[in-house]
Amino acid sequence: MATSDLFTLLSVGFVQLLAVISPGPSFLITARTAVAKSHRDGVKVALGLGTGTVVWSTAALLGLNAVFHAVPVLFIGMKIAGALFLLYIAYKIFRHAAEPLNMEGGEGPTGSPFVKGFLTQISNPKVAVFFGSIILAMLPAQLSPWMTVALIAIFSLNEVWWYTVVALFFGSGPVRRFYLRAKVWIDRVTGLFLGGLGLRLLWSARDAL
Repeated sequence: MATSDLFTLLSVGFVQLLAVISPGPSFLITARTAVAKSHRDGVKVALGLGTGTVVWSTAALLGLNAVFHAVPVLFIGMKIAGALFLLYIAYKIFRHAAEPLNMEGGEGPTGSPFVKGFLTQISNPKVAVFFGSIILAMLPAQLSPWMTVALIAIFSLNEVWWYTVVALFFGSGPVRRFYLRAKVWIDRVTGLFLGGLGLRLLWSARDAL
């Protein structure tokens, strides 16, 4: 494994992990399920989210990567679009960091927890844009088969392990209170990091023109 390949895996995986950790629909459905039903049902939601991630990441890495190989200019355009969207997301996250996370949701989601998690991930437009622009913008135009498999595995495992942690521990009063208190700093650090990455991607796209 080349050092550059390892750096790509680590950096892209870390960026995706930051996006996973930042609270959103996936966090809410997992936490509400764990609190309203059981930790086991929360873990099932996490597995559903991971399965949805497999679908999105596979489509992005295999389908779009083939198009970019045939039309390189589209890759540059996607990199610019991904960088701009990354800056927008960073701004939104940082701006709303101090807003409390609303955990009010009645008795929580009904039906199969796994299916709920899967459908939440599949129907989330932010996930689609994230994999369709930001992740691809960070990757080289051509990926080896083993890199593709490794990235899909990393993305899916990040989703599953984080939301499994949420499901197992969010029902605990002290852990829940600690996370909610730390939310403002988690969002601010995430916003600054993603904003810096967006600027870096814009600069790299400029060099490719």
